[in-house]
Amino acid sequence: MFKINENYLKLPGSYLFSTIGRKVEAYMEAHPDQSVIRLGIGDVTQPLAPAIIDALHLAVDEMAEAETFHGYAPDLGYEFLRRAMAEGDYQARGCEITADEVFISDGAKCDSGNIQEIFGTDNKIAVCDPVYPVYVDTNVMAGRAGTYDPAADTWSDVIYMPCTAKNNFVPELPKETPDLLYLCFPNNPTGSAITKAQLQEWVDYANKVGAVIIYDAAYEAYISEPGIPHTIYECEGARTCAIELRSFSKNAGFTGVRLGATIIPKDLKCGEITLHTLWARRHGTKYNGAPYIVQKAGEAVYSQAGKAQLAEQIAYYMKNARTIYQGLKDAGYQVSGGMNAPYIWLKTPGQMTSWEFFDFLLEHAQIVGTPGSGFGPSGEGYFRLTAFGSYENTVAAMERIRQI
Repeated sequence: MFKINENYLKLPGSYLFSTIGRKVEAYMEAHPDQSVIRLGIGDVTQPLAPAIIDALHLAVDEMAEAETFHGYAPDLGYEFLRRAMAEGDYQARGCEITADEVFISDGAKCDSGNIQEIFGTDNKIAVCDPVYPVYVDTNVMAGRAGTYDPAADTWSDVIYMPCTAKNNFVPELPKETPDLLYLCFPNNPTGSAITKAQLQEWVDYANKVGAVIIYDAAYEAYISEPGIPHTIYECEGARTCAIELRSFSKNAGFTGVRLGATIIPKDLKCGEITLHTLWARRHGTKYNGAPYIVQKAGEAVYSQAGKAQLAEQIAYYMKNARTIYQGLKDAGYQVSGGMNAPYIWLKTPGQMTSWEFFDFLLEHAQIVGTPGSGFGPSGEGYFRLTAFGSYENTVAAMERIRQI
């Protein structure tokens, strides 16, 4: 008789955004005449930039000719894209990252879940709280999280680092020593950011205790303030303790195209074993590479035209963020975020729980957001809205909120 991975049975309920999708679908079936504004899931709405579309067309044309046709992609990524990322995202900022330390994938969500495979199941993980659910859920699936406490909404073998209004939504170094540290800045869901000096403390700590930082930099393109690092490799010593996850979804609108990368310096070792080698082995065995067409589109992100066009798109979304932030403030809400990230984090009114506020907004304003409790216990009593809608819908949503 076959057996299943019983760690899956430990997961409470379904994935956060699947639950939201079902609730919204049920509401729309019951109220077909209502216009629902979706500011919940972090999906972009603006079309791909012209430079990217041109690159896609050219790549498709290449696939129509025997001389330029491409079959299997290199499992670690095409050299042209790995080089563009190393030069554009790292070397241009004075960071010593080379093309062969860049591993191309089909998205940071997959990488953030898959990266834990190269670590033993007896490693202790630490996460910010609240946090992107994939970090914790994939470690539960691997059998690394221990047992679940429904009352506290916590896992016994996970170290939670609270990010609350008291610490400006920036975690403090944990009292219990972890082996793996998940950090995401600018942060999803709170929208908070940290200075280079603050991040340097984490790098120094990880090197001191022998931990690995898994650093999710999916939102670095939205940083607007000086002194905020765009990559963890701006910090001294990061090459010996940090893995960085990169995404094309939010900076270039690739949520439906799918492209990402994981950066693993060759200096990052466990004894004499390089994590770079382990990830290359895992990649080569389990992954067939992102499509040539998509990687050519990714290369266009680093062209002069691509950079200029994407800067305009990011400005568009950040205009939405400012509109949401100010609209909520004017309506009397306690609100943060929206400065260096496309997420706005608000305190639910009165004694409403996160899910009660979700239902309230959907019922009375036909607006979809994300309950903070879905990101962890410290997210209870908070709510996330995204700036990825259209500007017209963003303005309309704030007007609806003012009227309730």
